[in-house]
Amino acid sequence: QVQLRESGGGSVQAGGSLRLTCVASELTFAMGWFRQLPGKEREALAAIQIGGHPMYADVVKDRAFLSTDTSGNILNLQLNHLEAADTAMYYCAARSAPINWQELLRGDVYTSWGQGTQVTVSS
Repeated sequence: QVQLRESGGGSVQAGGSLRLTCVASELTFAMGWFRQLPGKEREALAAIQIGGHPMYADVVKDRAFLSTDTSGNILNLQLNHLEAADTAMYYCAARSAPINWQELLRGDVYTSWGQGTQVTVSS
């Protein structure tokens, strides 16, 4: 199973930005970022097939940007224009087998998850 390590979370003021980083212990076919708000279900933010094009959930479209080393072991998420509603635990996910691009934002297709990094946005 792939081991994932997230970093980059912290406390920021509304309107600010954060850059989250996920490092995988081995090559993957797909990686993504998800988050879980207090008392809510985990939701997708952005994901990518390694070597492919990123996909973004509507909730962060136009203010989230993925970058990767193309080798399948590092994925960064730049999230801009943060709001108080973005306060959540942010998780990295990975899959070690081929996947259809249409399923990239489905949490149930991922087989490995990081421990999460907390993002707190003050108003």
